[in-house]
Amino acid sequence: MTTIRPGINSQLFVKKPGMAPELYLKNFTEEEKLIVRVFSLHWYVTAAREIEYSARSFYRYALIKPMPVYSQMFGLDREIVLIISSYNEFDIRTLSVYDSILEEVERLRIEKICYVVVSKDPNITTKISALLKRDQEARIAIPFTFKELSIDTDNDYLFNRFKEFLFSRDLFSFQAPLKNDLYFFGRTDLVMDTISRHKSGENAGLFGLRKTGKTSVIYGIERNISHVDAASVVIDCQNPAFHGRRWHEALHFVVQEIGNKYTNFNPAHIQEYTPTEASIFFEADINKAYRTLGKKTILLIFDEVENITFKISPSTHWRDGNDFILFWQSLRAVFQKHSDIFTYLIVGTNPYSVETPTINGIDNPIFNQIPFQYMPQFEVQQCKEMVSTIGKIMGLTFDEILYSKFTEDFGGHPFLIRQVCSIINTLSTKERPVNVSKACYTKAKEAFVEKHIGYMEMIISVLREFYLDEYSMLEYLANDDKLIFNELATTSPLYTNHLLGYGIIGKDGDDYYFMIETAKNYLSQKNKYKKLSLTIEEKWKEISERRNKFEVKLRVIIRNQLRASIGKDDAKSLVLGIFGGERKTRYATFNYEDLFDANKSIIYFEDLRKLIIKKWDVF
Repeated sequence: MTTIRPGINSQLFVKKPGMAPELYLKNFTEEEKLIVRVFSLHWYVTAAREIEYSARSFYRYALIKPMPVYSQMFGLDREIVLIISSYNEFDIRTLSVYDSILEEVERLRIEKICYVVVSKDPNITTKISALLKRDQEARIAIPFTFKELSIDTDNDYLFNRFKEFLFSRDLFSFQAPLKNDLYFFGRTDLVMDTISRHKSGENAGLFGLRKTGKTSVIYGIERNISHVDAASVVIDCQNPAFHGRRWHEALHFVVQEIGNKYTNFNPAHIQEYTPTEASIFFEADINKAYRTLGKKTILLIFDEVENITFKISPSTHWRDGNDFILFWQSLRAVFQKHSDIFTYLIVGTNPYSVETPTINGIDNPIFNQIPFQYMPQFEVQQCKEMVSTIGKIMGLTFDEILYSKFTEDFGGHPFLIRQVCSIINTLSTKERPVNVSKACYTKAKEAFVEKHIGYMEMIISVLREFYLDEYSMLEYLANDDKLIFNELATTSPLYTNHLLGYGIIGKDGDDYYFMIETAKNYLSQKNKYKKLSLTIEEKWKEISERRNKFEVKLRVIIRNQLRASIGKDDAKSLVLGIFGGERKTRYATFNYEDLFDANKSIIYFEDLRKLIIKKWDVF
């Protein structure tokens, strides 16, 4: 590989476009030199190099520093990689050359969200657009063709291409777990702490509500664990291929997954893993894997651990039998002998598996044996980092006060915050940049509650599924039944431990409050008539409100039932007869449907009663 030296001023802040004084383009073709010069008219080129991507493919690239206008519009402050592909056909797979470039430059100085690709392929723009539609997490490539760039290319042309590709994507709307670190915010400390525990020979547990980023943390651990000379393997417990097996076969599945990931390791055959011999062969295989991997310690990550947990597993032998006990007895026994070889991390929605002391009258082998923590929610600063970083790339800047609003209304729940930001992006004008005000935020929040309330149900449903008492307590607190809530909280702290751990509620002295304001609003609306400790005035108010809603629905039922049973004309005559007197005369020309519309005619609750009695056989 031939490397062209970077300019000596590559780290300096620059306000004018140009090239670093010691920049050499010796290995660049004339066409490639022209491309670098075109960008040097509008950007500052700090380095130019050549990289050998594969045995017979070479790419030239440069590092370009944005001028203030790009920084202000797109939030681009670091240098951007400019990749030049001189091949006539551009293969999307070669975009991974970017990762190779990152290995030989200082990562901290490079913008990781986007980069520029210039190709001879006239269809590169279409190809890049298709890629970005398929892969939400893909780093944004800003494409140009060789023919598009000349000395006469003005800055507006470059600028508009950046706008086209940066502002057209909704980078907030991710639904799936984040597999790479491009949009991974606020969890780095958790990832590194978990890896540190593994290196110290400690097991760990991580629990949290749905969509709190547990799987993204697992991906983060897998990306970073090799940096400490260790290995990892993820066991997806919700896979029927795993939880459908008996405990001894599940032990073999674990070592088989190590072999699937690290192909130079082959475990014993599954036939050797009998109920009486499984733990012995597991011990031998885990030692063999350790040696085969060059004595790298192994972290076993059990994701969605509920699927192999007693009482709640979908498989009978885990749910009702003793497979949970036998599996963890075996794993724990081997670990106690070889904690310098492997550890395990259990991940799930609830810590039921480590909080229950006995199962079927037998001691739980991992009760109080695995230190665990709940997924931490974002604080204001972490929320700001995520929202402002992604927002700038999309041309959205947020009022400073909104970061605390995001944290207060959505409890620092990153998934919910991103979904609201996605709505903000939709509501905002296409002309960017645009400042997001409190009014826009309020409108987006209302739209979220109206359209995406299912997210709230999905997130807190874990309480209704596994901790029904705590879920009921949330309903009391949402309806301001604080007297009942506090009585239950005083009776047993276990009732509030999960709610506090999940970050749904907080505590200030003896007072409890919702950390996720939208969860409170959702539950209060859903259970608005379940409040128990009502004053006389509140009771009358509730009765009146419920009676009025009932009357509106009753009108519709009577209107439809009469029309269906005796026909519209006879039904109209019947209703006018019940009205009688002045109302009968006044509404004689009205449509039948309008007689039941309180905005167009006077219809009383007593009229409805008389209609039902008159046609009791119909009702």
